[in-house]
Amino acid sequence: MLTIYGVYRSRASRVYWMAGELGLEFQSVRVIQARRLANPLAADAPINTLSPEFLAINPMGLIPSIKDGDLVMNESLAIPLYLARKHGGPLSGQTVEEDGLMTMWTVWAATEVEPHTVKIVLTYDNEKQDTDEGKATISVAVRSLKKAFATLEKHLAENEYVVGNRFTAVDLNIAEVLRYAQTEQALFDAHPNISAWIKRCQSRPAYIAMQATRSQEPT
Repeated sequence: MLTIYGVYRSRASRVYWMAGELGLEFQSVRVIQARRLANPLAADAPINTLSPEFLAINPMGLIPSIKDGDLVMNESLAIPLYLARKHGGPLSGQTVEEDGLMTMWTVWAATEVEPHTVKIVLTYDNEKQDTDEGKATISVAVRSLKKAFATLEKHLAENEYVVGNRFTAVDLNIAEVLRYAQTEQALFDAHPNISAWIKRCQSRPAYIAMQATRSQEPT
């Protein structure tokens, strides 16, 4: 059985969403971020990203990780691609070309988009969005995202989804990366194709179910 290490309030949300899309049974091992604990190495500390038992799974000390049989995987954007490819169906690439494009767009999301969107979500997580520092951070991040948004907006003008004109693992990956910036309504309003596309992605039952579980987790 697939084992997912992490919590829903983390990048593991991507993996939980994909497992839901595929209808996979899985065991969830709750591993929280060490930064949320005063002393993550205390004897009575819950398992976290600095716990030796988790570091044996992922020496980088980051969530999510999965164990699927003898295979251990870490990177949150690679795992959905793997699960889609393993289990097949419309969420996976149907040709070598589609596989290549799904990899390309996922790497694009990781390198050109997430470094900026994560600054936005962390500003809100740390309740600094109304401070001068927080406003400056968000402003720079939004400005830095405009080129990437323009690229995706143009692509979605001619395509309902990113690859193959159907929802696939790469739509899930990019939607989860862009979710971190959805507080910035003006940015999305300026890109109507992206706004319509992410609404389609986030209306899927597996996403709604993932978010329902996520909302029940402690912050």
